[in-house]
Amino acid sequence: MNIFKYKYFLISLFVFGNFTFADAVKAEELTVNQLSDVKTTDWAFVTLQSITERYGCIQSYPDRSYRGNVALSRFEFAAGLQSCINKLDEMLRNGLSNKVSQEDLSTLNRLQTEFTSELGIISQKVNNLEQRTEQLEVQNFSPTTKLSGQAIFALSAGSFSGDRILSPTGAVITRNQPNVTFLNRFSIDLNTSFVGKDLLKIRLLAGSAGAIDSTSGFLEPNFASALDYSVQGRDNQVSLARLYYSFNIADEVRLTIAPLMVANDFIDKNRYANVSFNDFSTQAFVNNFILLPRPLGAGVVAEWSPKQLPIRVRALYVANNANRPTGSAIVNTLRSTESAELPVLIFPNRGGEQGLFGDPYQGVVELEYSPDRNFALRLQYAGGKVIGSVFNAFGVNFDWGISDRIGVFGRYGLSSYNDTEFGNISPNYWMAGFSFKDLFTQGSITGLAVGQPLIVREIGNASQTNFETFYNIPIDKFIRITPLVQVITNAGNRNENGTIWVGALRTVFSF
Repeated sequence: MNIFKYKYFLISLFVFGNFTFADAVKAEELTVNQLSDVKTTDWAFVTLQSITERYGCIQSYPDRSYRGNVALSRFEFAAGLQSCINKLDEMLRNGLSNKVSQEDLSTLNRLQTEFTSELGIISQKVNNLEQRTEQLEVQNFSPTTKLSGQAIFALSAGSFSGDRILSPTGAVITRNQPNVTFLNRFSIDLNTSFVGKDLLKIRLLAGSAGAIDSTSGFLEPNFASALDYSVQGRDNQVSLARLYYSFNIADEVRLTIAPLMVANDFIDKNRYANVSFNDFSTQAFVNNFILLPRPLGAGVVAEWSPKQLPIRVRALYVANNANRPTGSAIVNTLRSTESAELPVLIFPNRGGEQGLFGDPYQGVVELEYSPDRNFALRLQYAGGKVIGSVFNAFGVNFDWGISDRIGVFGRYGLSSYNDTEFGNISPNYWMAGFSFKDLFTQGSITGLAVGQPLIVREIGNASQTNFETFYNIPIDKFIRITPLVQVITNAGNRNENGTIWVGALRTVFSF
């Protein structure tokens, strides 16, 4: 065998170049005539054809190219050599020794001696890869479903100046300084895809008692100062928190059908202030307080994402009592488990209607403009009925990455609510802040925000202002610890209330 035959003998059995083990698994066995870049006029064509006829083991890249003129490293050459050895061993075990020439065997033996070190390393890598593959097959939850989970634990402690905390109506909420509280939330997500681009989402949730587990929620229970993940608990009872199916009905149009969803999973997103277990915890900072008063229920979402335009259009409808065909729901059963809500005191104490088109319900339309990955502007309209009160709300939401490490963001809302306990009212809302990445620690997130959740002259005698700052520290890729501080002035829109200070330590475990 001359030097050219010797080279192509090895390469033809296992094609390399910039070829990885993953490529090797995908390699497709073909005849020489099926190789896209090998012509009958090539000087090595006859040699390749001869080896194919004798050993039947020529292989190609996934695109059916051969790339015979690509240079080889010693490890790549050794991997090709190992493939040759395996192929010839198989032929010998099957009694086909008469098909293997002594010249080829002699060449392989020489090469095996010369590349002993490289062959040993490759053999160990293959064994490790096989072990990992077997382990993944055993541990694989489902070929179509991915399982993920999260546990949140938080200590919350706080105090207030003055001798009492008053509600917006002047009633005394407490005269006693609060105790330290501990809250927890556990969730499991089952994400299933049947055709690759669709998603069936199922989330199970359990957590401690509710907003009163959060010191800020106990001291200021009216205008969404509670830690967002605290209000989702139901005395550690497991409940269904999400059930929806998303799929494309056209190349640029996606539809979601939801027996149970939360509107702010799809609307009013913000890269710096939206995920309470990762950034801000104050409910009124997670979403526009007056835009989404009753976001939990059954409904439908449509999203249009034109490829040629830097916009997205979303439309959503959700009904809180869609699964109740008859009867009257009391106000307390209407509380959202996953988002900020307008205080019950605004609405008359009466039940809502039932069914998919019953009260409470709301529709939301959002136009998002994002010319690049650093900036997004969202314009929103929401309208519907909340326990007998017809409402309309307009919102704007933006986030801007000034650099890879610094971002600014904000929301504003203007609304009208008719027939409330205070008559017809027109509340405003705003919040704004900064976010910093990698401050002092690689992977850390730092945030500072301020906002006023309900600016309205008919309720109270001042405007409540909320502040929050946090420092999210990664321990590893599964654990993050976040100390945070909340400050609330003029709580409940009452200037008689002293300043409320709350500190919390949030720990999040993800898997």
